Amino acid sequence: MAIQFTAHEVKVDLKEKRKLKTFLKDLFAGEGQGLKDLHYVFCSDAYLLEINKQFLKHDTYTDIVTFEMGEDPEITEGEIYISVDRVKENAQKFQVSVNQELHRVIFHGALHLCGFRDKSKTESALMREKEDEYLIKYFGSLE
Repeated sequence: MAIQFTAHEVKVDLKEKRKLKTFLKDLFAGEGQGLKDLHYVFCSDAYLLEINKQFLKHDTYTDIVTFEMGEDPEITEGEIYISVDRVKENAQKFQVSVNQELHRVIFHGALHLCGFRDKSKTESALMREKEDEYLIKYFGSLE
């Protein structure tokens, strides 16, 4: 089982990577989802826009794009692309720290790979609850 963090042409201040990797493994286990490989790529708005256009046919900026790469729905092999630009902008918009917003998006992608969706109001509300639950577990509280 491997979890990787890569920065593509951006700087990202991700502290305590070992703690985060352990926490993510526990998140998957707690949601009843197997985990084989997970690769987070931190990138720019422009880079993620191109991925969004090419693979999802969406011509919009987004903070995250998640891909399930494996064949077995019980075992996650995924790639998660996160726009550092969008995370910073959203942190300001929602008046939270960049660190908290970055972790919210990291957990958001993991939750997608565990089967959670956010297309409807009900799904979005549940996703937000789960994000908050994991942020509180990780940090001890919401900032």
